Amino acid sequence: MTPLRSFPSLAVMRLAGLMALLVLMAGVARADISAFVGTYTGSAEVTSADGTKIPRDMSVDISETKEGFRVKWTSVTLRSDGRRKEKSYTIDFVPSDRDAVYAAAMRRNVFGHEVQLNPMKGEPYVWSRIDSETLTVYSLFVDVDGGYSLQQYDRTLSDGGLDLRFQTIRDGEILRAVDTFLTRQ
Repeated sequence: MTPLRSFPSLAVMRLAGLMALLVLMAGVARADISAFVGTYTGSAEVTSADGTKIPRDMSVDISETKEGFRVKWTSVTLRSDGRRKEKSYTIDFVPSDRDAVYAAAMRRNVFGHEVQLNPMKGEPYVWSRIDSETLTVYSLFVDVDGGYSLQQYDRTLSDGGLDLRFQTIRDGEILRAVDTFLTRQ
């Protein structure tokens, strides 16, 4: 029979269990959005596939939500005849099963849970990720003929704001691109 003192005490076992739990939790730690939170503005010339440059004013507001974070961005195109065309988008992102990858919560299902849209019905499939100092938002569209269009917004933290890199890619060809700096307000 083994003496009782060779078995670990209950306190030691609890401590070992707590340490194992902390190690597991560290492995699934979420990427932190807090460094990106804020409002940013700027302007740029967007280059189209034909080389045409179109001036745009841009802004983005990144905020934390109860479940994840929200990205709201606006683009104002300045037409040569003086007209302005404004587009705004707001998307909430929630954690996925993958660290640093977030799913867009763009509509509610019959149970009230926020879910992705369906790209097979012409709706965009949107997700984001945080990779070090860069928050990237992807928006994938599947055409009726099965081709695709992908918009990619890379927002990289920089002194005083964000470096923005935007691209629209259709079936592997870059149709539109912009690189600019957005100043933190």
